[in-house]
Amino acid sequence: MGKIILGSSSPRRSDILKNMKLDFEIIPSSYVEKHDKTDFSYSFVENLAYNKALAVAKEITYEAKVIGADTIVVIDNKILGKPQNYNAALKMLNLLSGKTHFVVTSVAVVNTKDLSFKIKSDTTYVTFEKLTNEQIENYIKDYKPYDKAGAYGIQELPKGFIKNVEGAIDNVIGLPSKIVAELLSN
Repeated sequence: MGKIILGSSSPRRSDILKNMKLDFEIIPSSYVEKHDKTDFSYSFVENLAYNKALAVAKEITYEAKVIGADTIVVIDNKILGKPQNYNAALKMLNLLSGKTHFVVTSVAVVNTKDLSFKIKSDTTYVTFEKLTNEQIENYIKDYKPYDKAGAYGIQELPKGFIKNVEGAIDNVIGLPSKIVAELLSN
């Protein structure tokens, strides 16, 4: 399979690759994300994943496969980015409360040899329970979800937040292992 590089400093993505028993190194991407778009499209998130992987691939002088990924949370066809502060997190979690939204992670693998690439996305549907203000405020205070799309990390949500998950949970965490394996295998 050759060398594998994760173009991300996300500990959650790193853990998923470790659980897949992959030997990889981490080189965070220098690509600066522009989340100025609010309407959802697969091409938008796939472009972000590709550009993250490409930025790392261009820096590498040896043959390797670079994994880039981007995860977004979408409700009512609008993208929820990472909350900038407490009030933004409060607003996002109130918006998700009692509703179904979907999470898309796009994965790009770029070969450093010729900069050829493959991209694929996964979608998971998440339904939140109707949350109280106290539940939301305590979660924000305890977990400070400012680095997470949609203001939450599914792996750390307290009991009583999630009503249903339809699809891969590792997709919501930030890296769908099934797609990573598929893109690295051929």
